[in-house]
Amino acid sequence: MASAKVSPFTSTVVAAMRKLYPEKLADSSFDNTGLLLEAPYRPHLKNSVLLTVDLTKAVADEAIARKDSIIIAYHPIIFRPLKSITLANTQQNSLLHLAQEGISVYSPHTAVDAAPEGLNDWLADIISTAYPGTSNQVSIPSERSVITAVKDAPAGFEKAGYGRIVRFAQAEFLGNIVERISHVLQNDTDDKLSIAVPQSTPPEHKKSIPIKSIGICAGSGGSLLNGLDVDLLFTGELSHHEALAAIEQGKCVITTFHSNSERGFLRDRMAQQLQTAYAKENRTNDTKFEVDVSKADRDPFEIISSEYGW
Repeated sequence: MASAKVSPFTSTVVAAMRKLYPEKLADSSFDNTGLLLEAPYRPHLKNSVLLTVDLTKAVADEAIARKDSIIIAYHPIIFRPLKSITLANTQQNSLLHLAQEGISVYSPHTAVDAAPEGLNDWLADIISTAYPGTSNQVSIPSERSVITAVKDAPAGFEKAGYGRIVRFAQAEFLGNIVERISHVLQNDTDDKLSIAVPQSTPPEHKKSIPIKSIGICAGSGGSLLNGLDVDLLFTGELSHHEALAAIEQGKCVITTFHSNSERGFLRDRMAQQLQTAYAKENRTNDTKFEVDVSKADRDPFEIISSEYGW
């Protein structure tokens, strides 16, 4: 029996992703990155990529309806060893349907976090840029460093690492930093952020708290940011007790919901990075391809208010 063929387009997309975010940058102590589902070639599919943070059933259905060839899912849908693959499990159900349709799945996860110009650098760019996302943006004098460097990083990625620390040349007001984050992430958070400050701070002084250093980690940042000697922790989520410990130490905290610290990156940076990398990697005469961000992908939590109902 002849072996199944893989879509040349999908193979080129995977090669481009590995050039952008080498899998060696990922934290292999817990993460599961790479080509998680290699589906056989189906000629009815388009040369198109769908970017998502989470590969839910809604996203899988979206990709099938769009006839995409590959899904780039930031979070790995396969995270632990599988003993079986059944339709009863909702995630495995999605994978089986995607395989049936010929749609592959690739996950870069912490390789994106660690890569220069990757996710954590994008978050650092937001807080160190006045008027981000506009034509009037201005870089604020600051220094940037990684929290934990990647050991034995591949050539060209020597500056890769997990988390970032931004230190301003002059202190910035907390209120200004909040405005920058809200402006860029508003499509994902509906302009809502969670903020914690030391409890001794009078309400009228919260916006004017001086911030000279910020620890940054996309997603769940507690393990990386706890105990860091900075004025502000900026992450997707911290536990109740981690946040309490931070403000008791005189720090401030900004959280955006876990996946909302990641989702905007797909829209604002990864899509363009992948388009450029694919064009360089492409060895065929076919120049028509699409990279789009999922419309079905969203954080599982919503903020509701009794004022507006639900």
